Amino acid sequence: MATPTRGFFGRRRERDPRLPPGQYDVGNDWPVLTAEPTPRIAPETWSITVDGRVAQPTTWSWDDVHRLPPSEYRGDIHCVTTWSKFDTRFTGVSVDTLLEAARPTADAHFVVATSKTGYTTNLPLADVTGGTAWIVWEFDGKPLPIEHGGPVRMLVPHLYFWKSAKWISRITLVTRDQPGFWEQNGYHDRGDPWRQQRYQGD
Repeated sequence: MATPTRGFFGRRRERDPRLPPGQYDVGNDWPVLTAEPTPRIAPETWSITVDGRVAQPTTWSWDDVHRLPPSEYRGDIHCVTTWSKFDTRFTGVSVDTLLEAARPTADAHFVVATSKTGYTTNLPLADVTGGTAWIVWEFDGKPLPIEHGGPVRMLVPHLYFWKSAKWISRITLVTRDQPGFWEQNGYHDRGDPWRQQRYQGD
């Protein structure tokens, strides 16, 4: 019996090295997933506050935040529901810039990000500093769509996307970890895609 050639089975597709374990490339799509009803927030009514364990609690309006030095993220995003989107481009302001104004105290080790809807998610302070997190209002050069968190969302692209709170309105620095909405419902406290930290115990 003849041995089948490689072409008989077809060529095996190489896995993109940008794809974390258990993820698939969503291509041009961007699935809409949310834990609560989508709010309607006019940019002129939006604001963000950084408070908690800081020396100078500070609030920025839409106009205020646009006067800050702009910052851009170009790269990939990953959702716990297993999709990944490559080569995204978001524009906004670095979280570092907001924290520089608010001045975290020495005992601040975690943050709680709160949405206009009341949704919360927790992150170690180290995961939103050093150029790793943004507050963004543009996607691919256009205003961020409301279904994806517009007018403004948090962006923490090195973690699963539930950590990038939509409709962000507050960042509170705290001394101890305080699990947010999904974390209280069984999701991992940190959510590193490369370690597949999807659920508690992973």
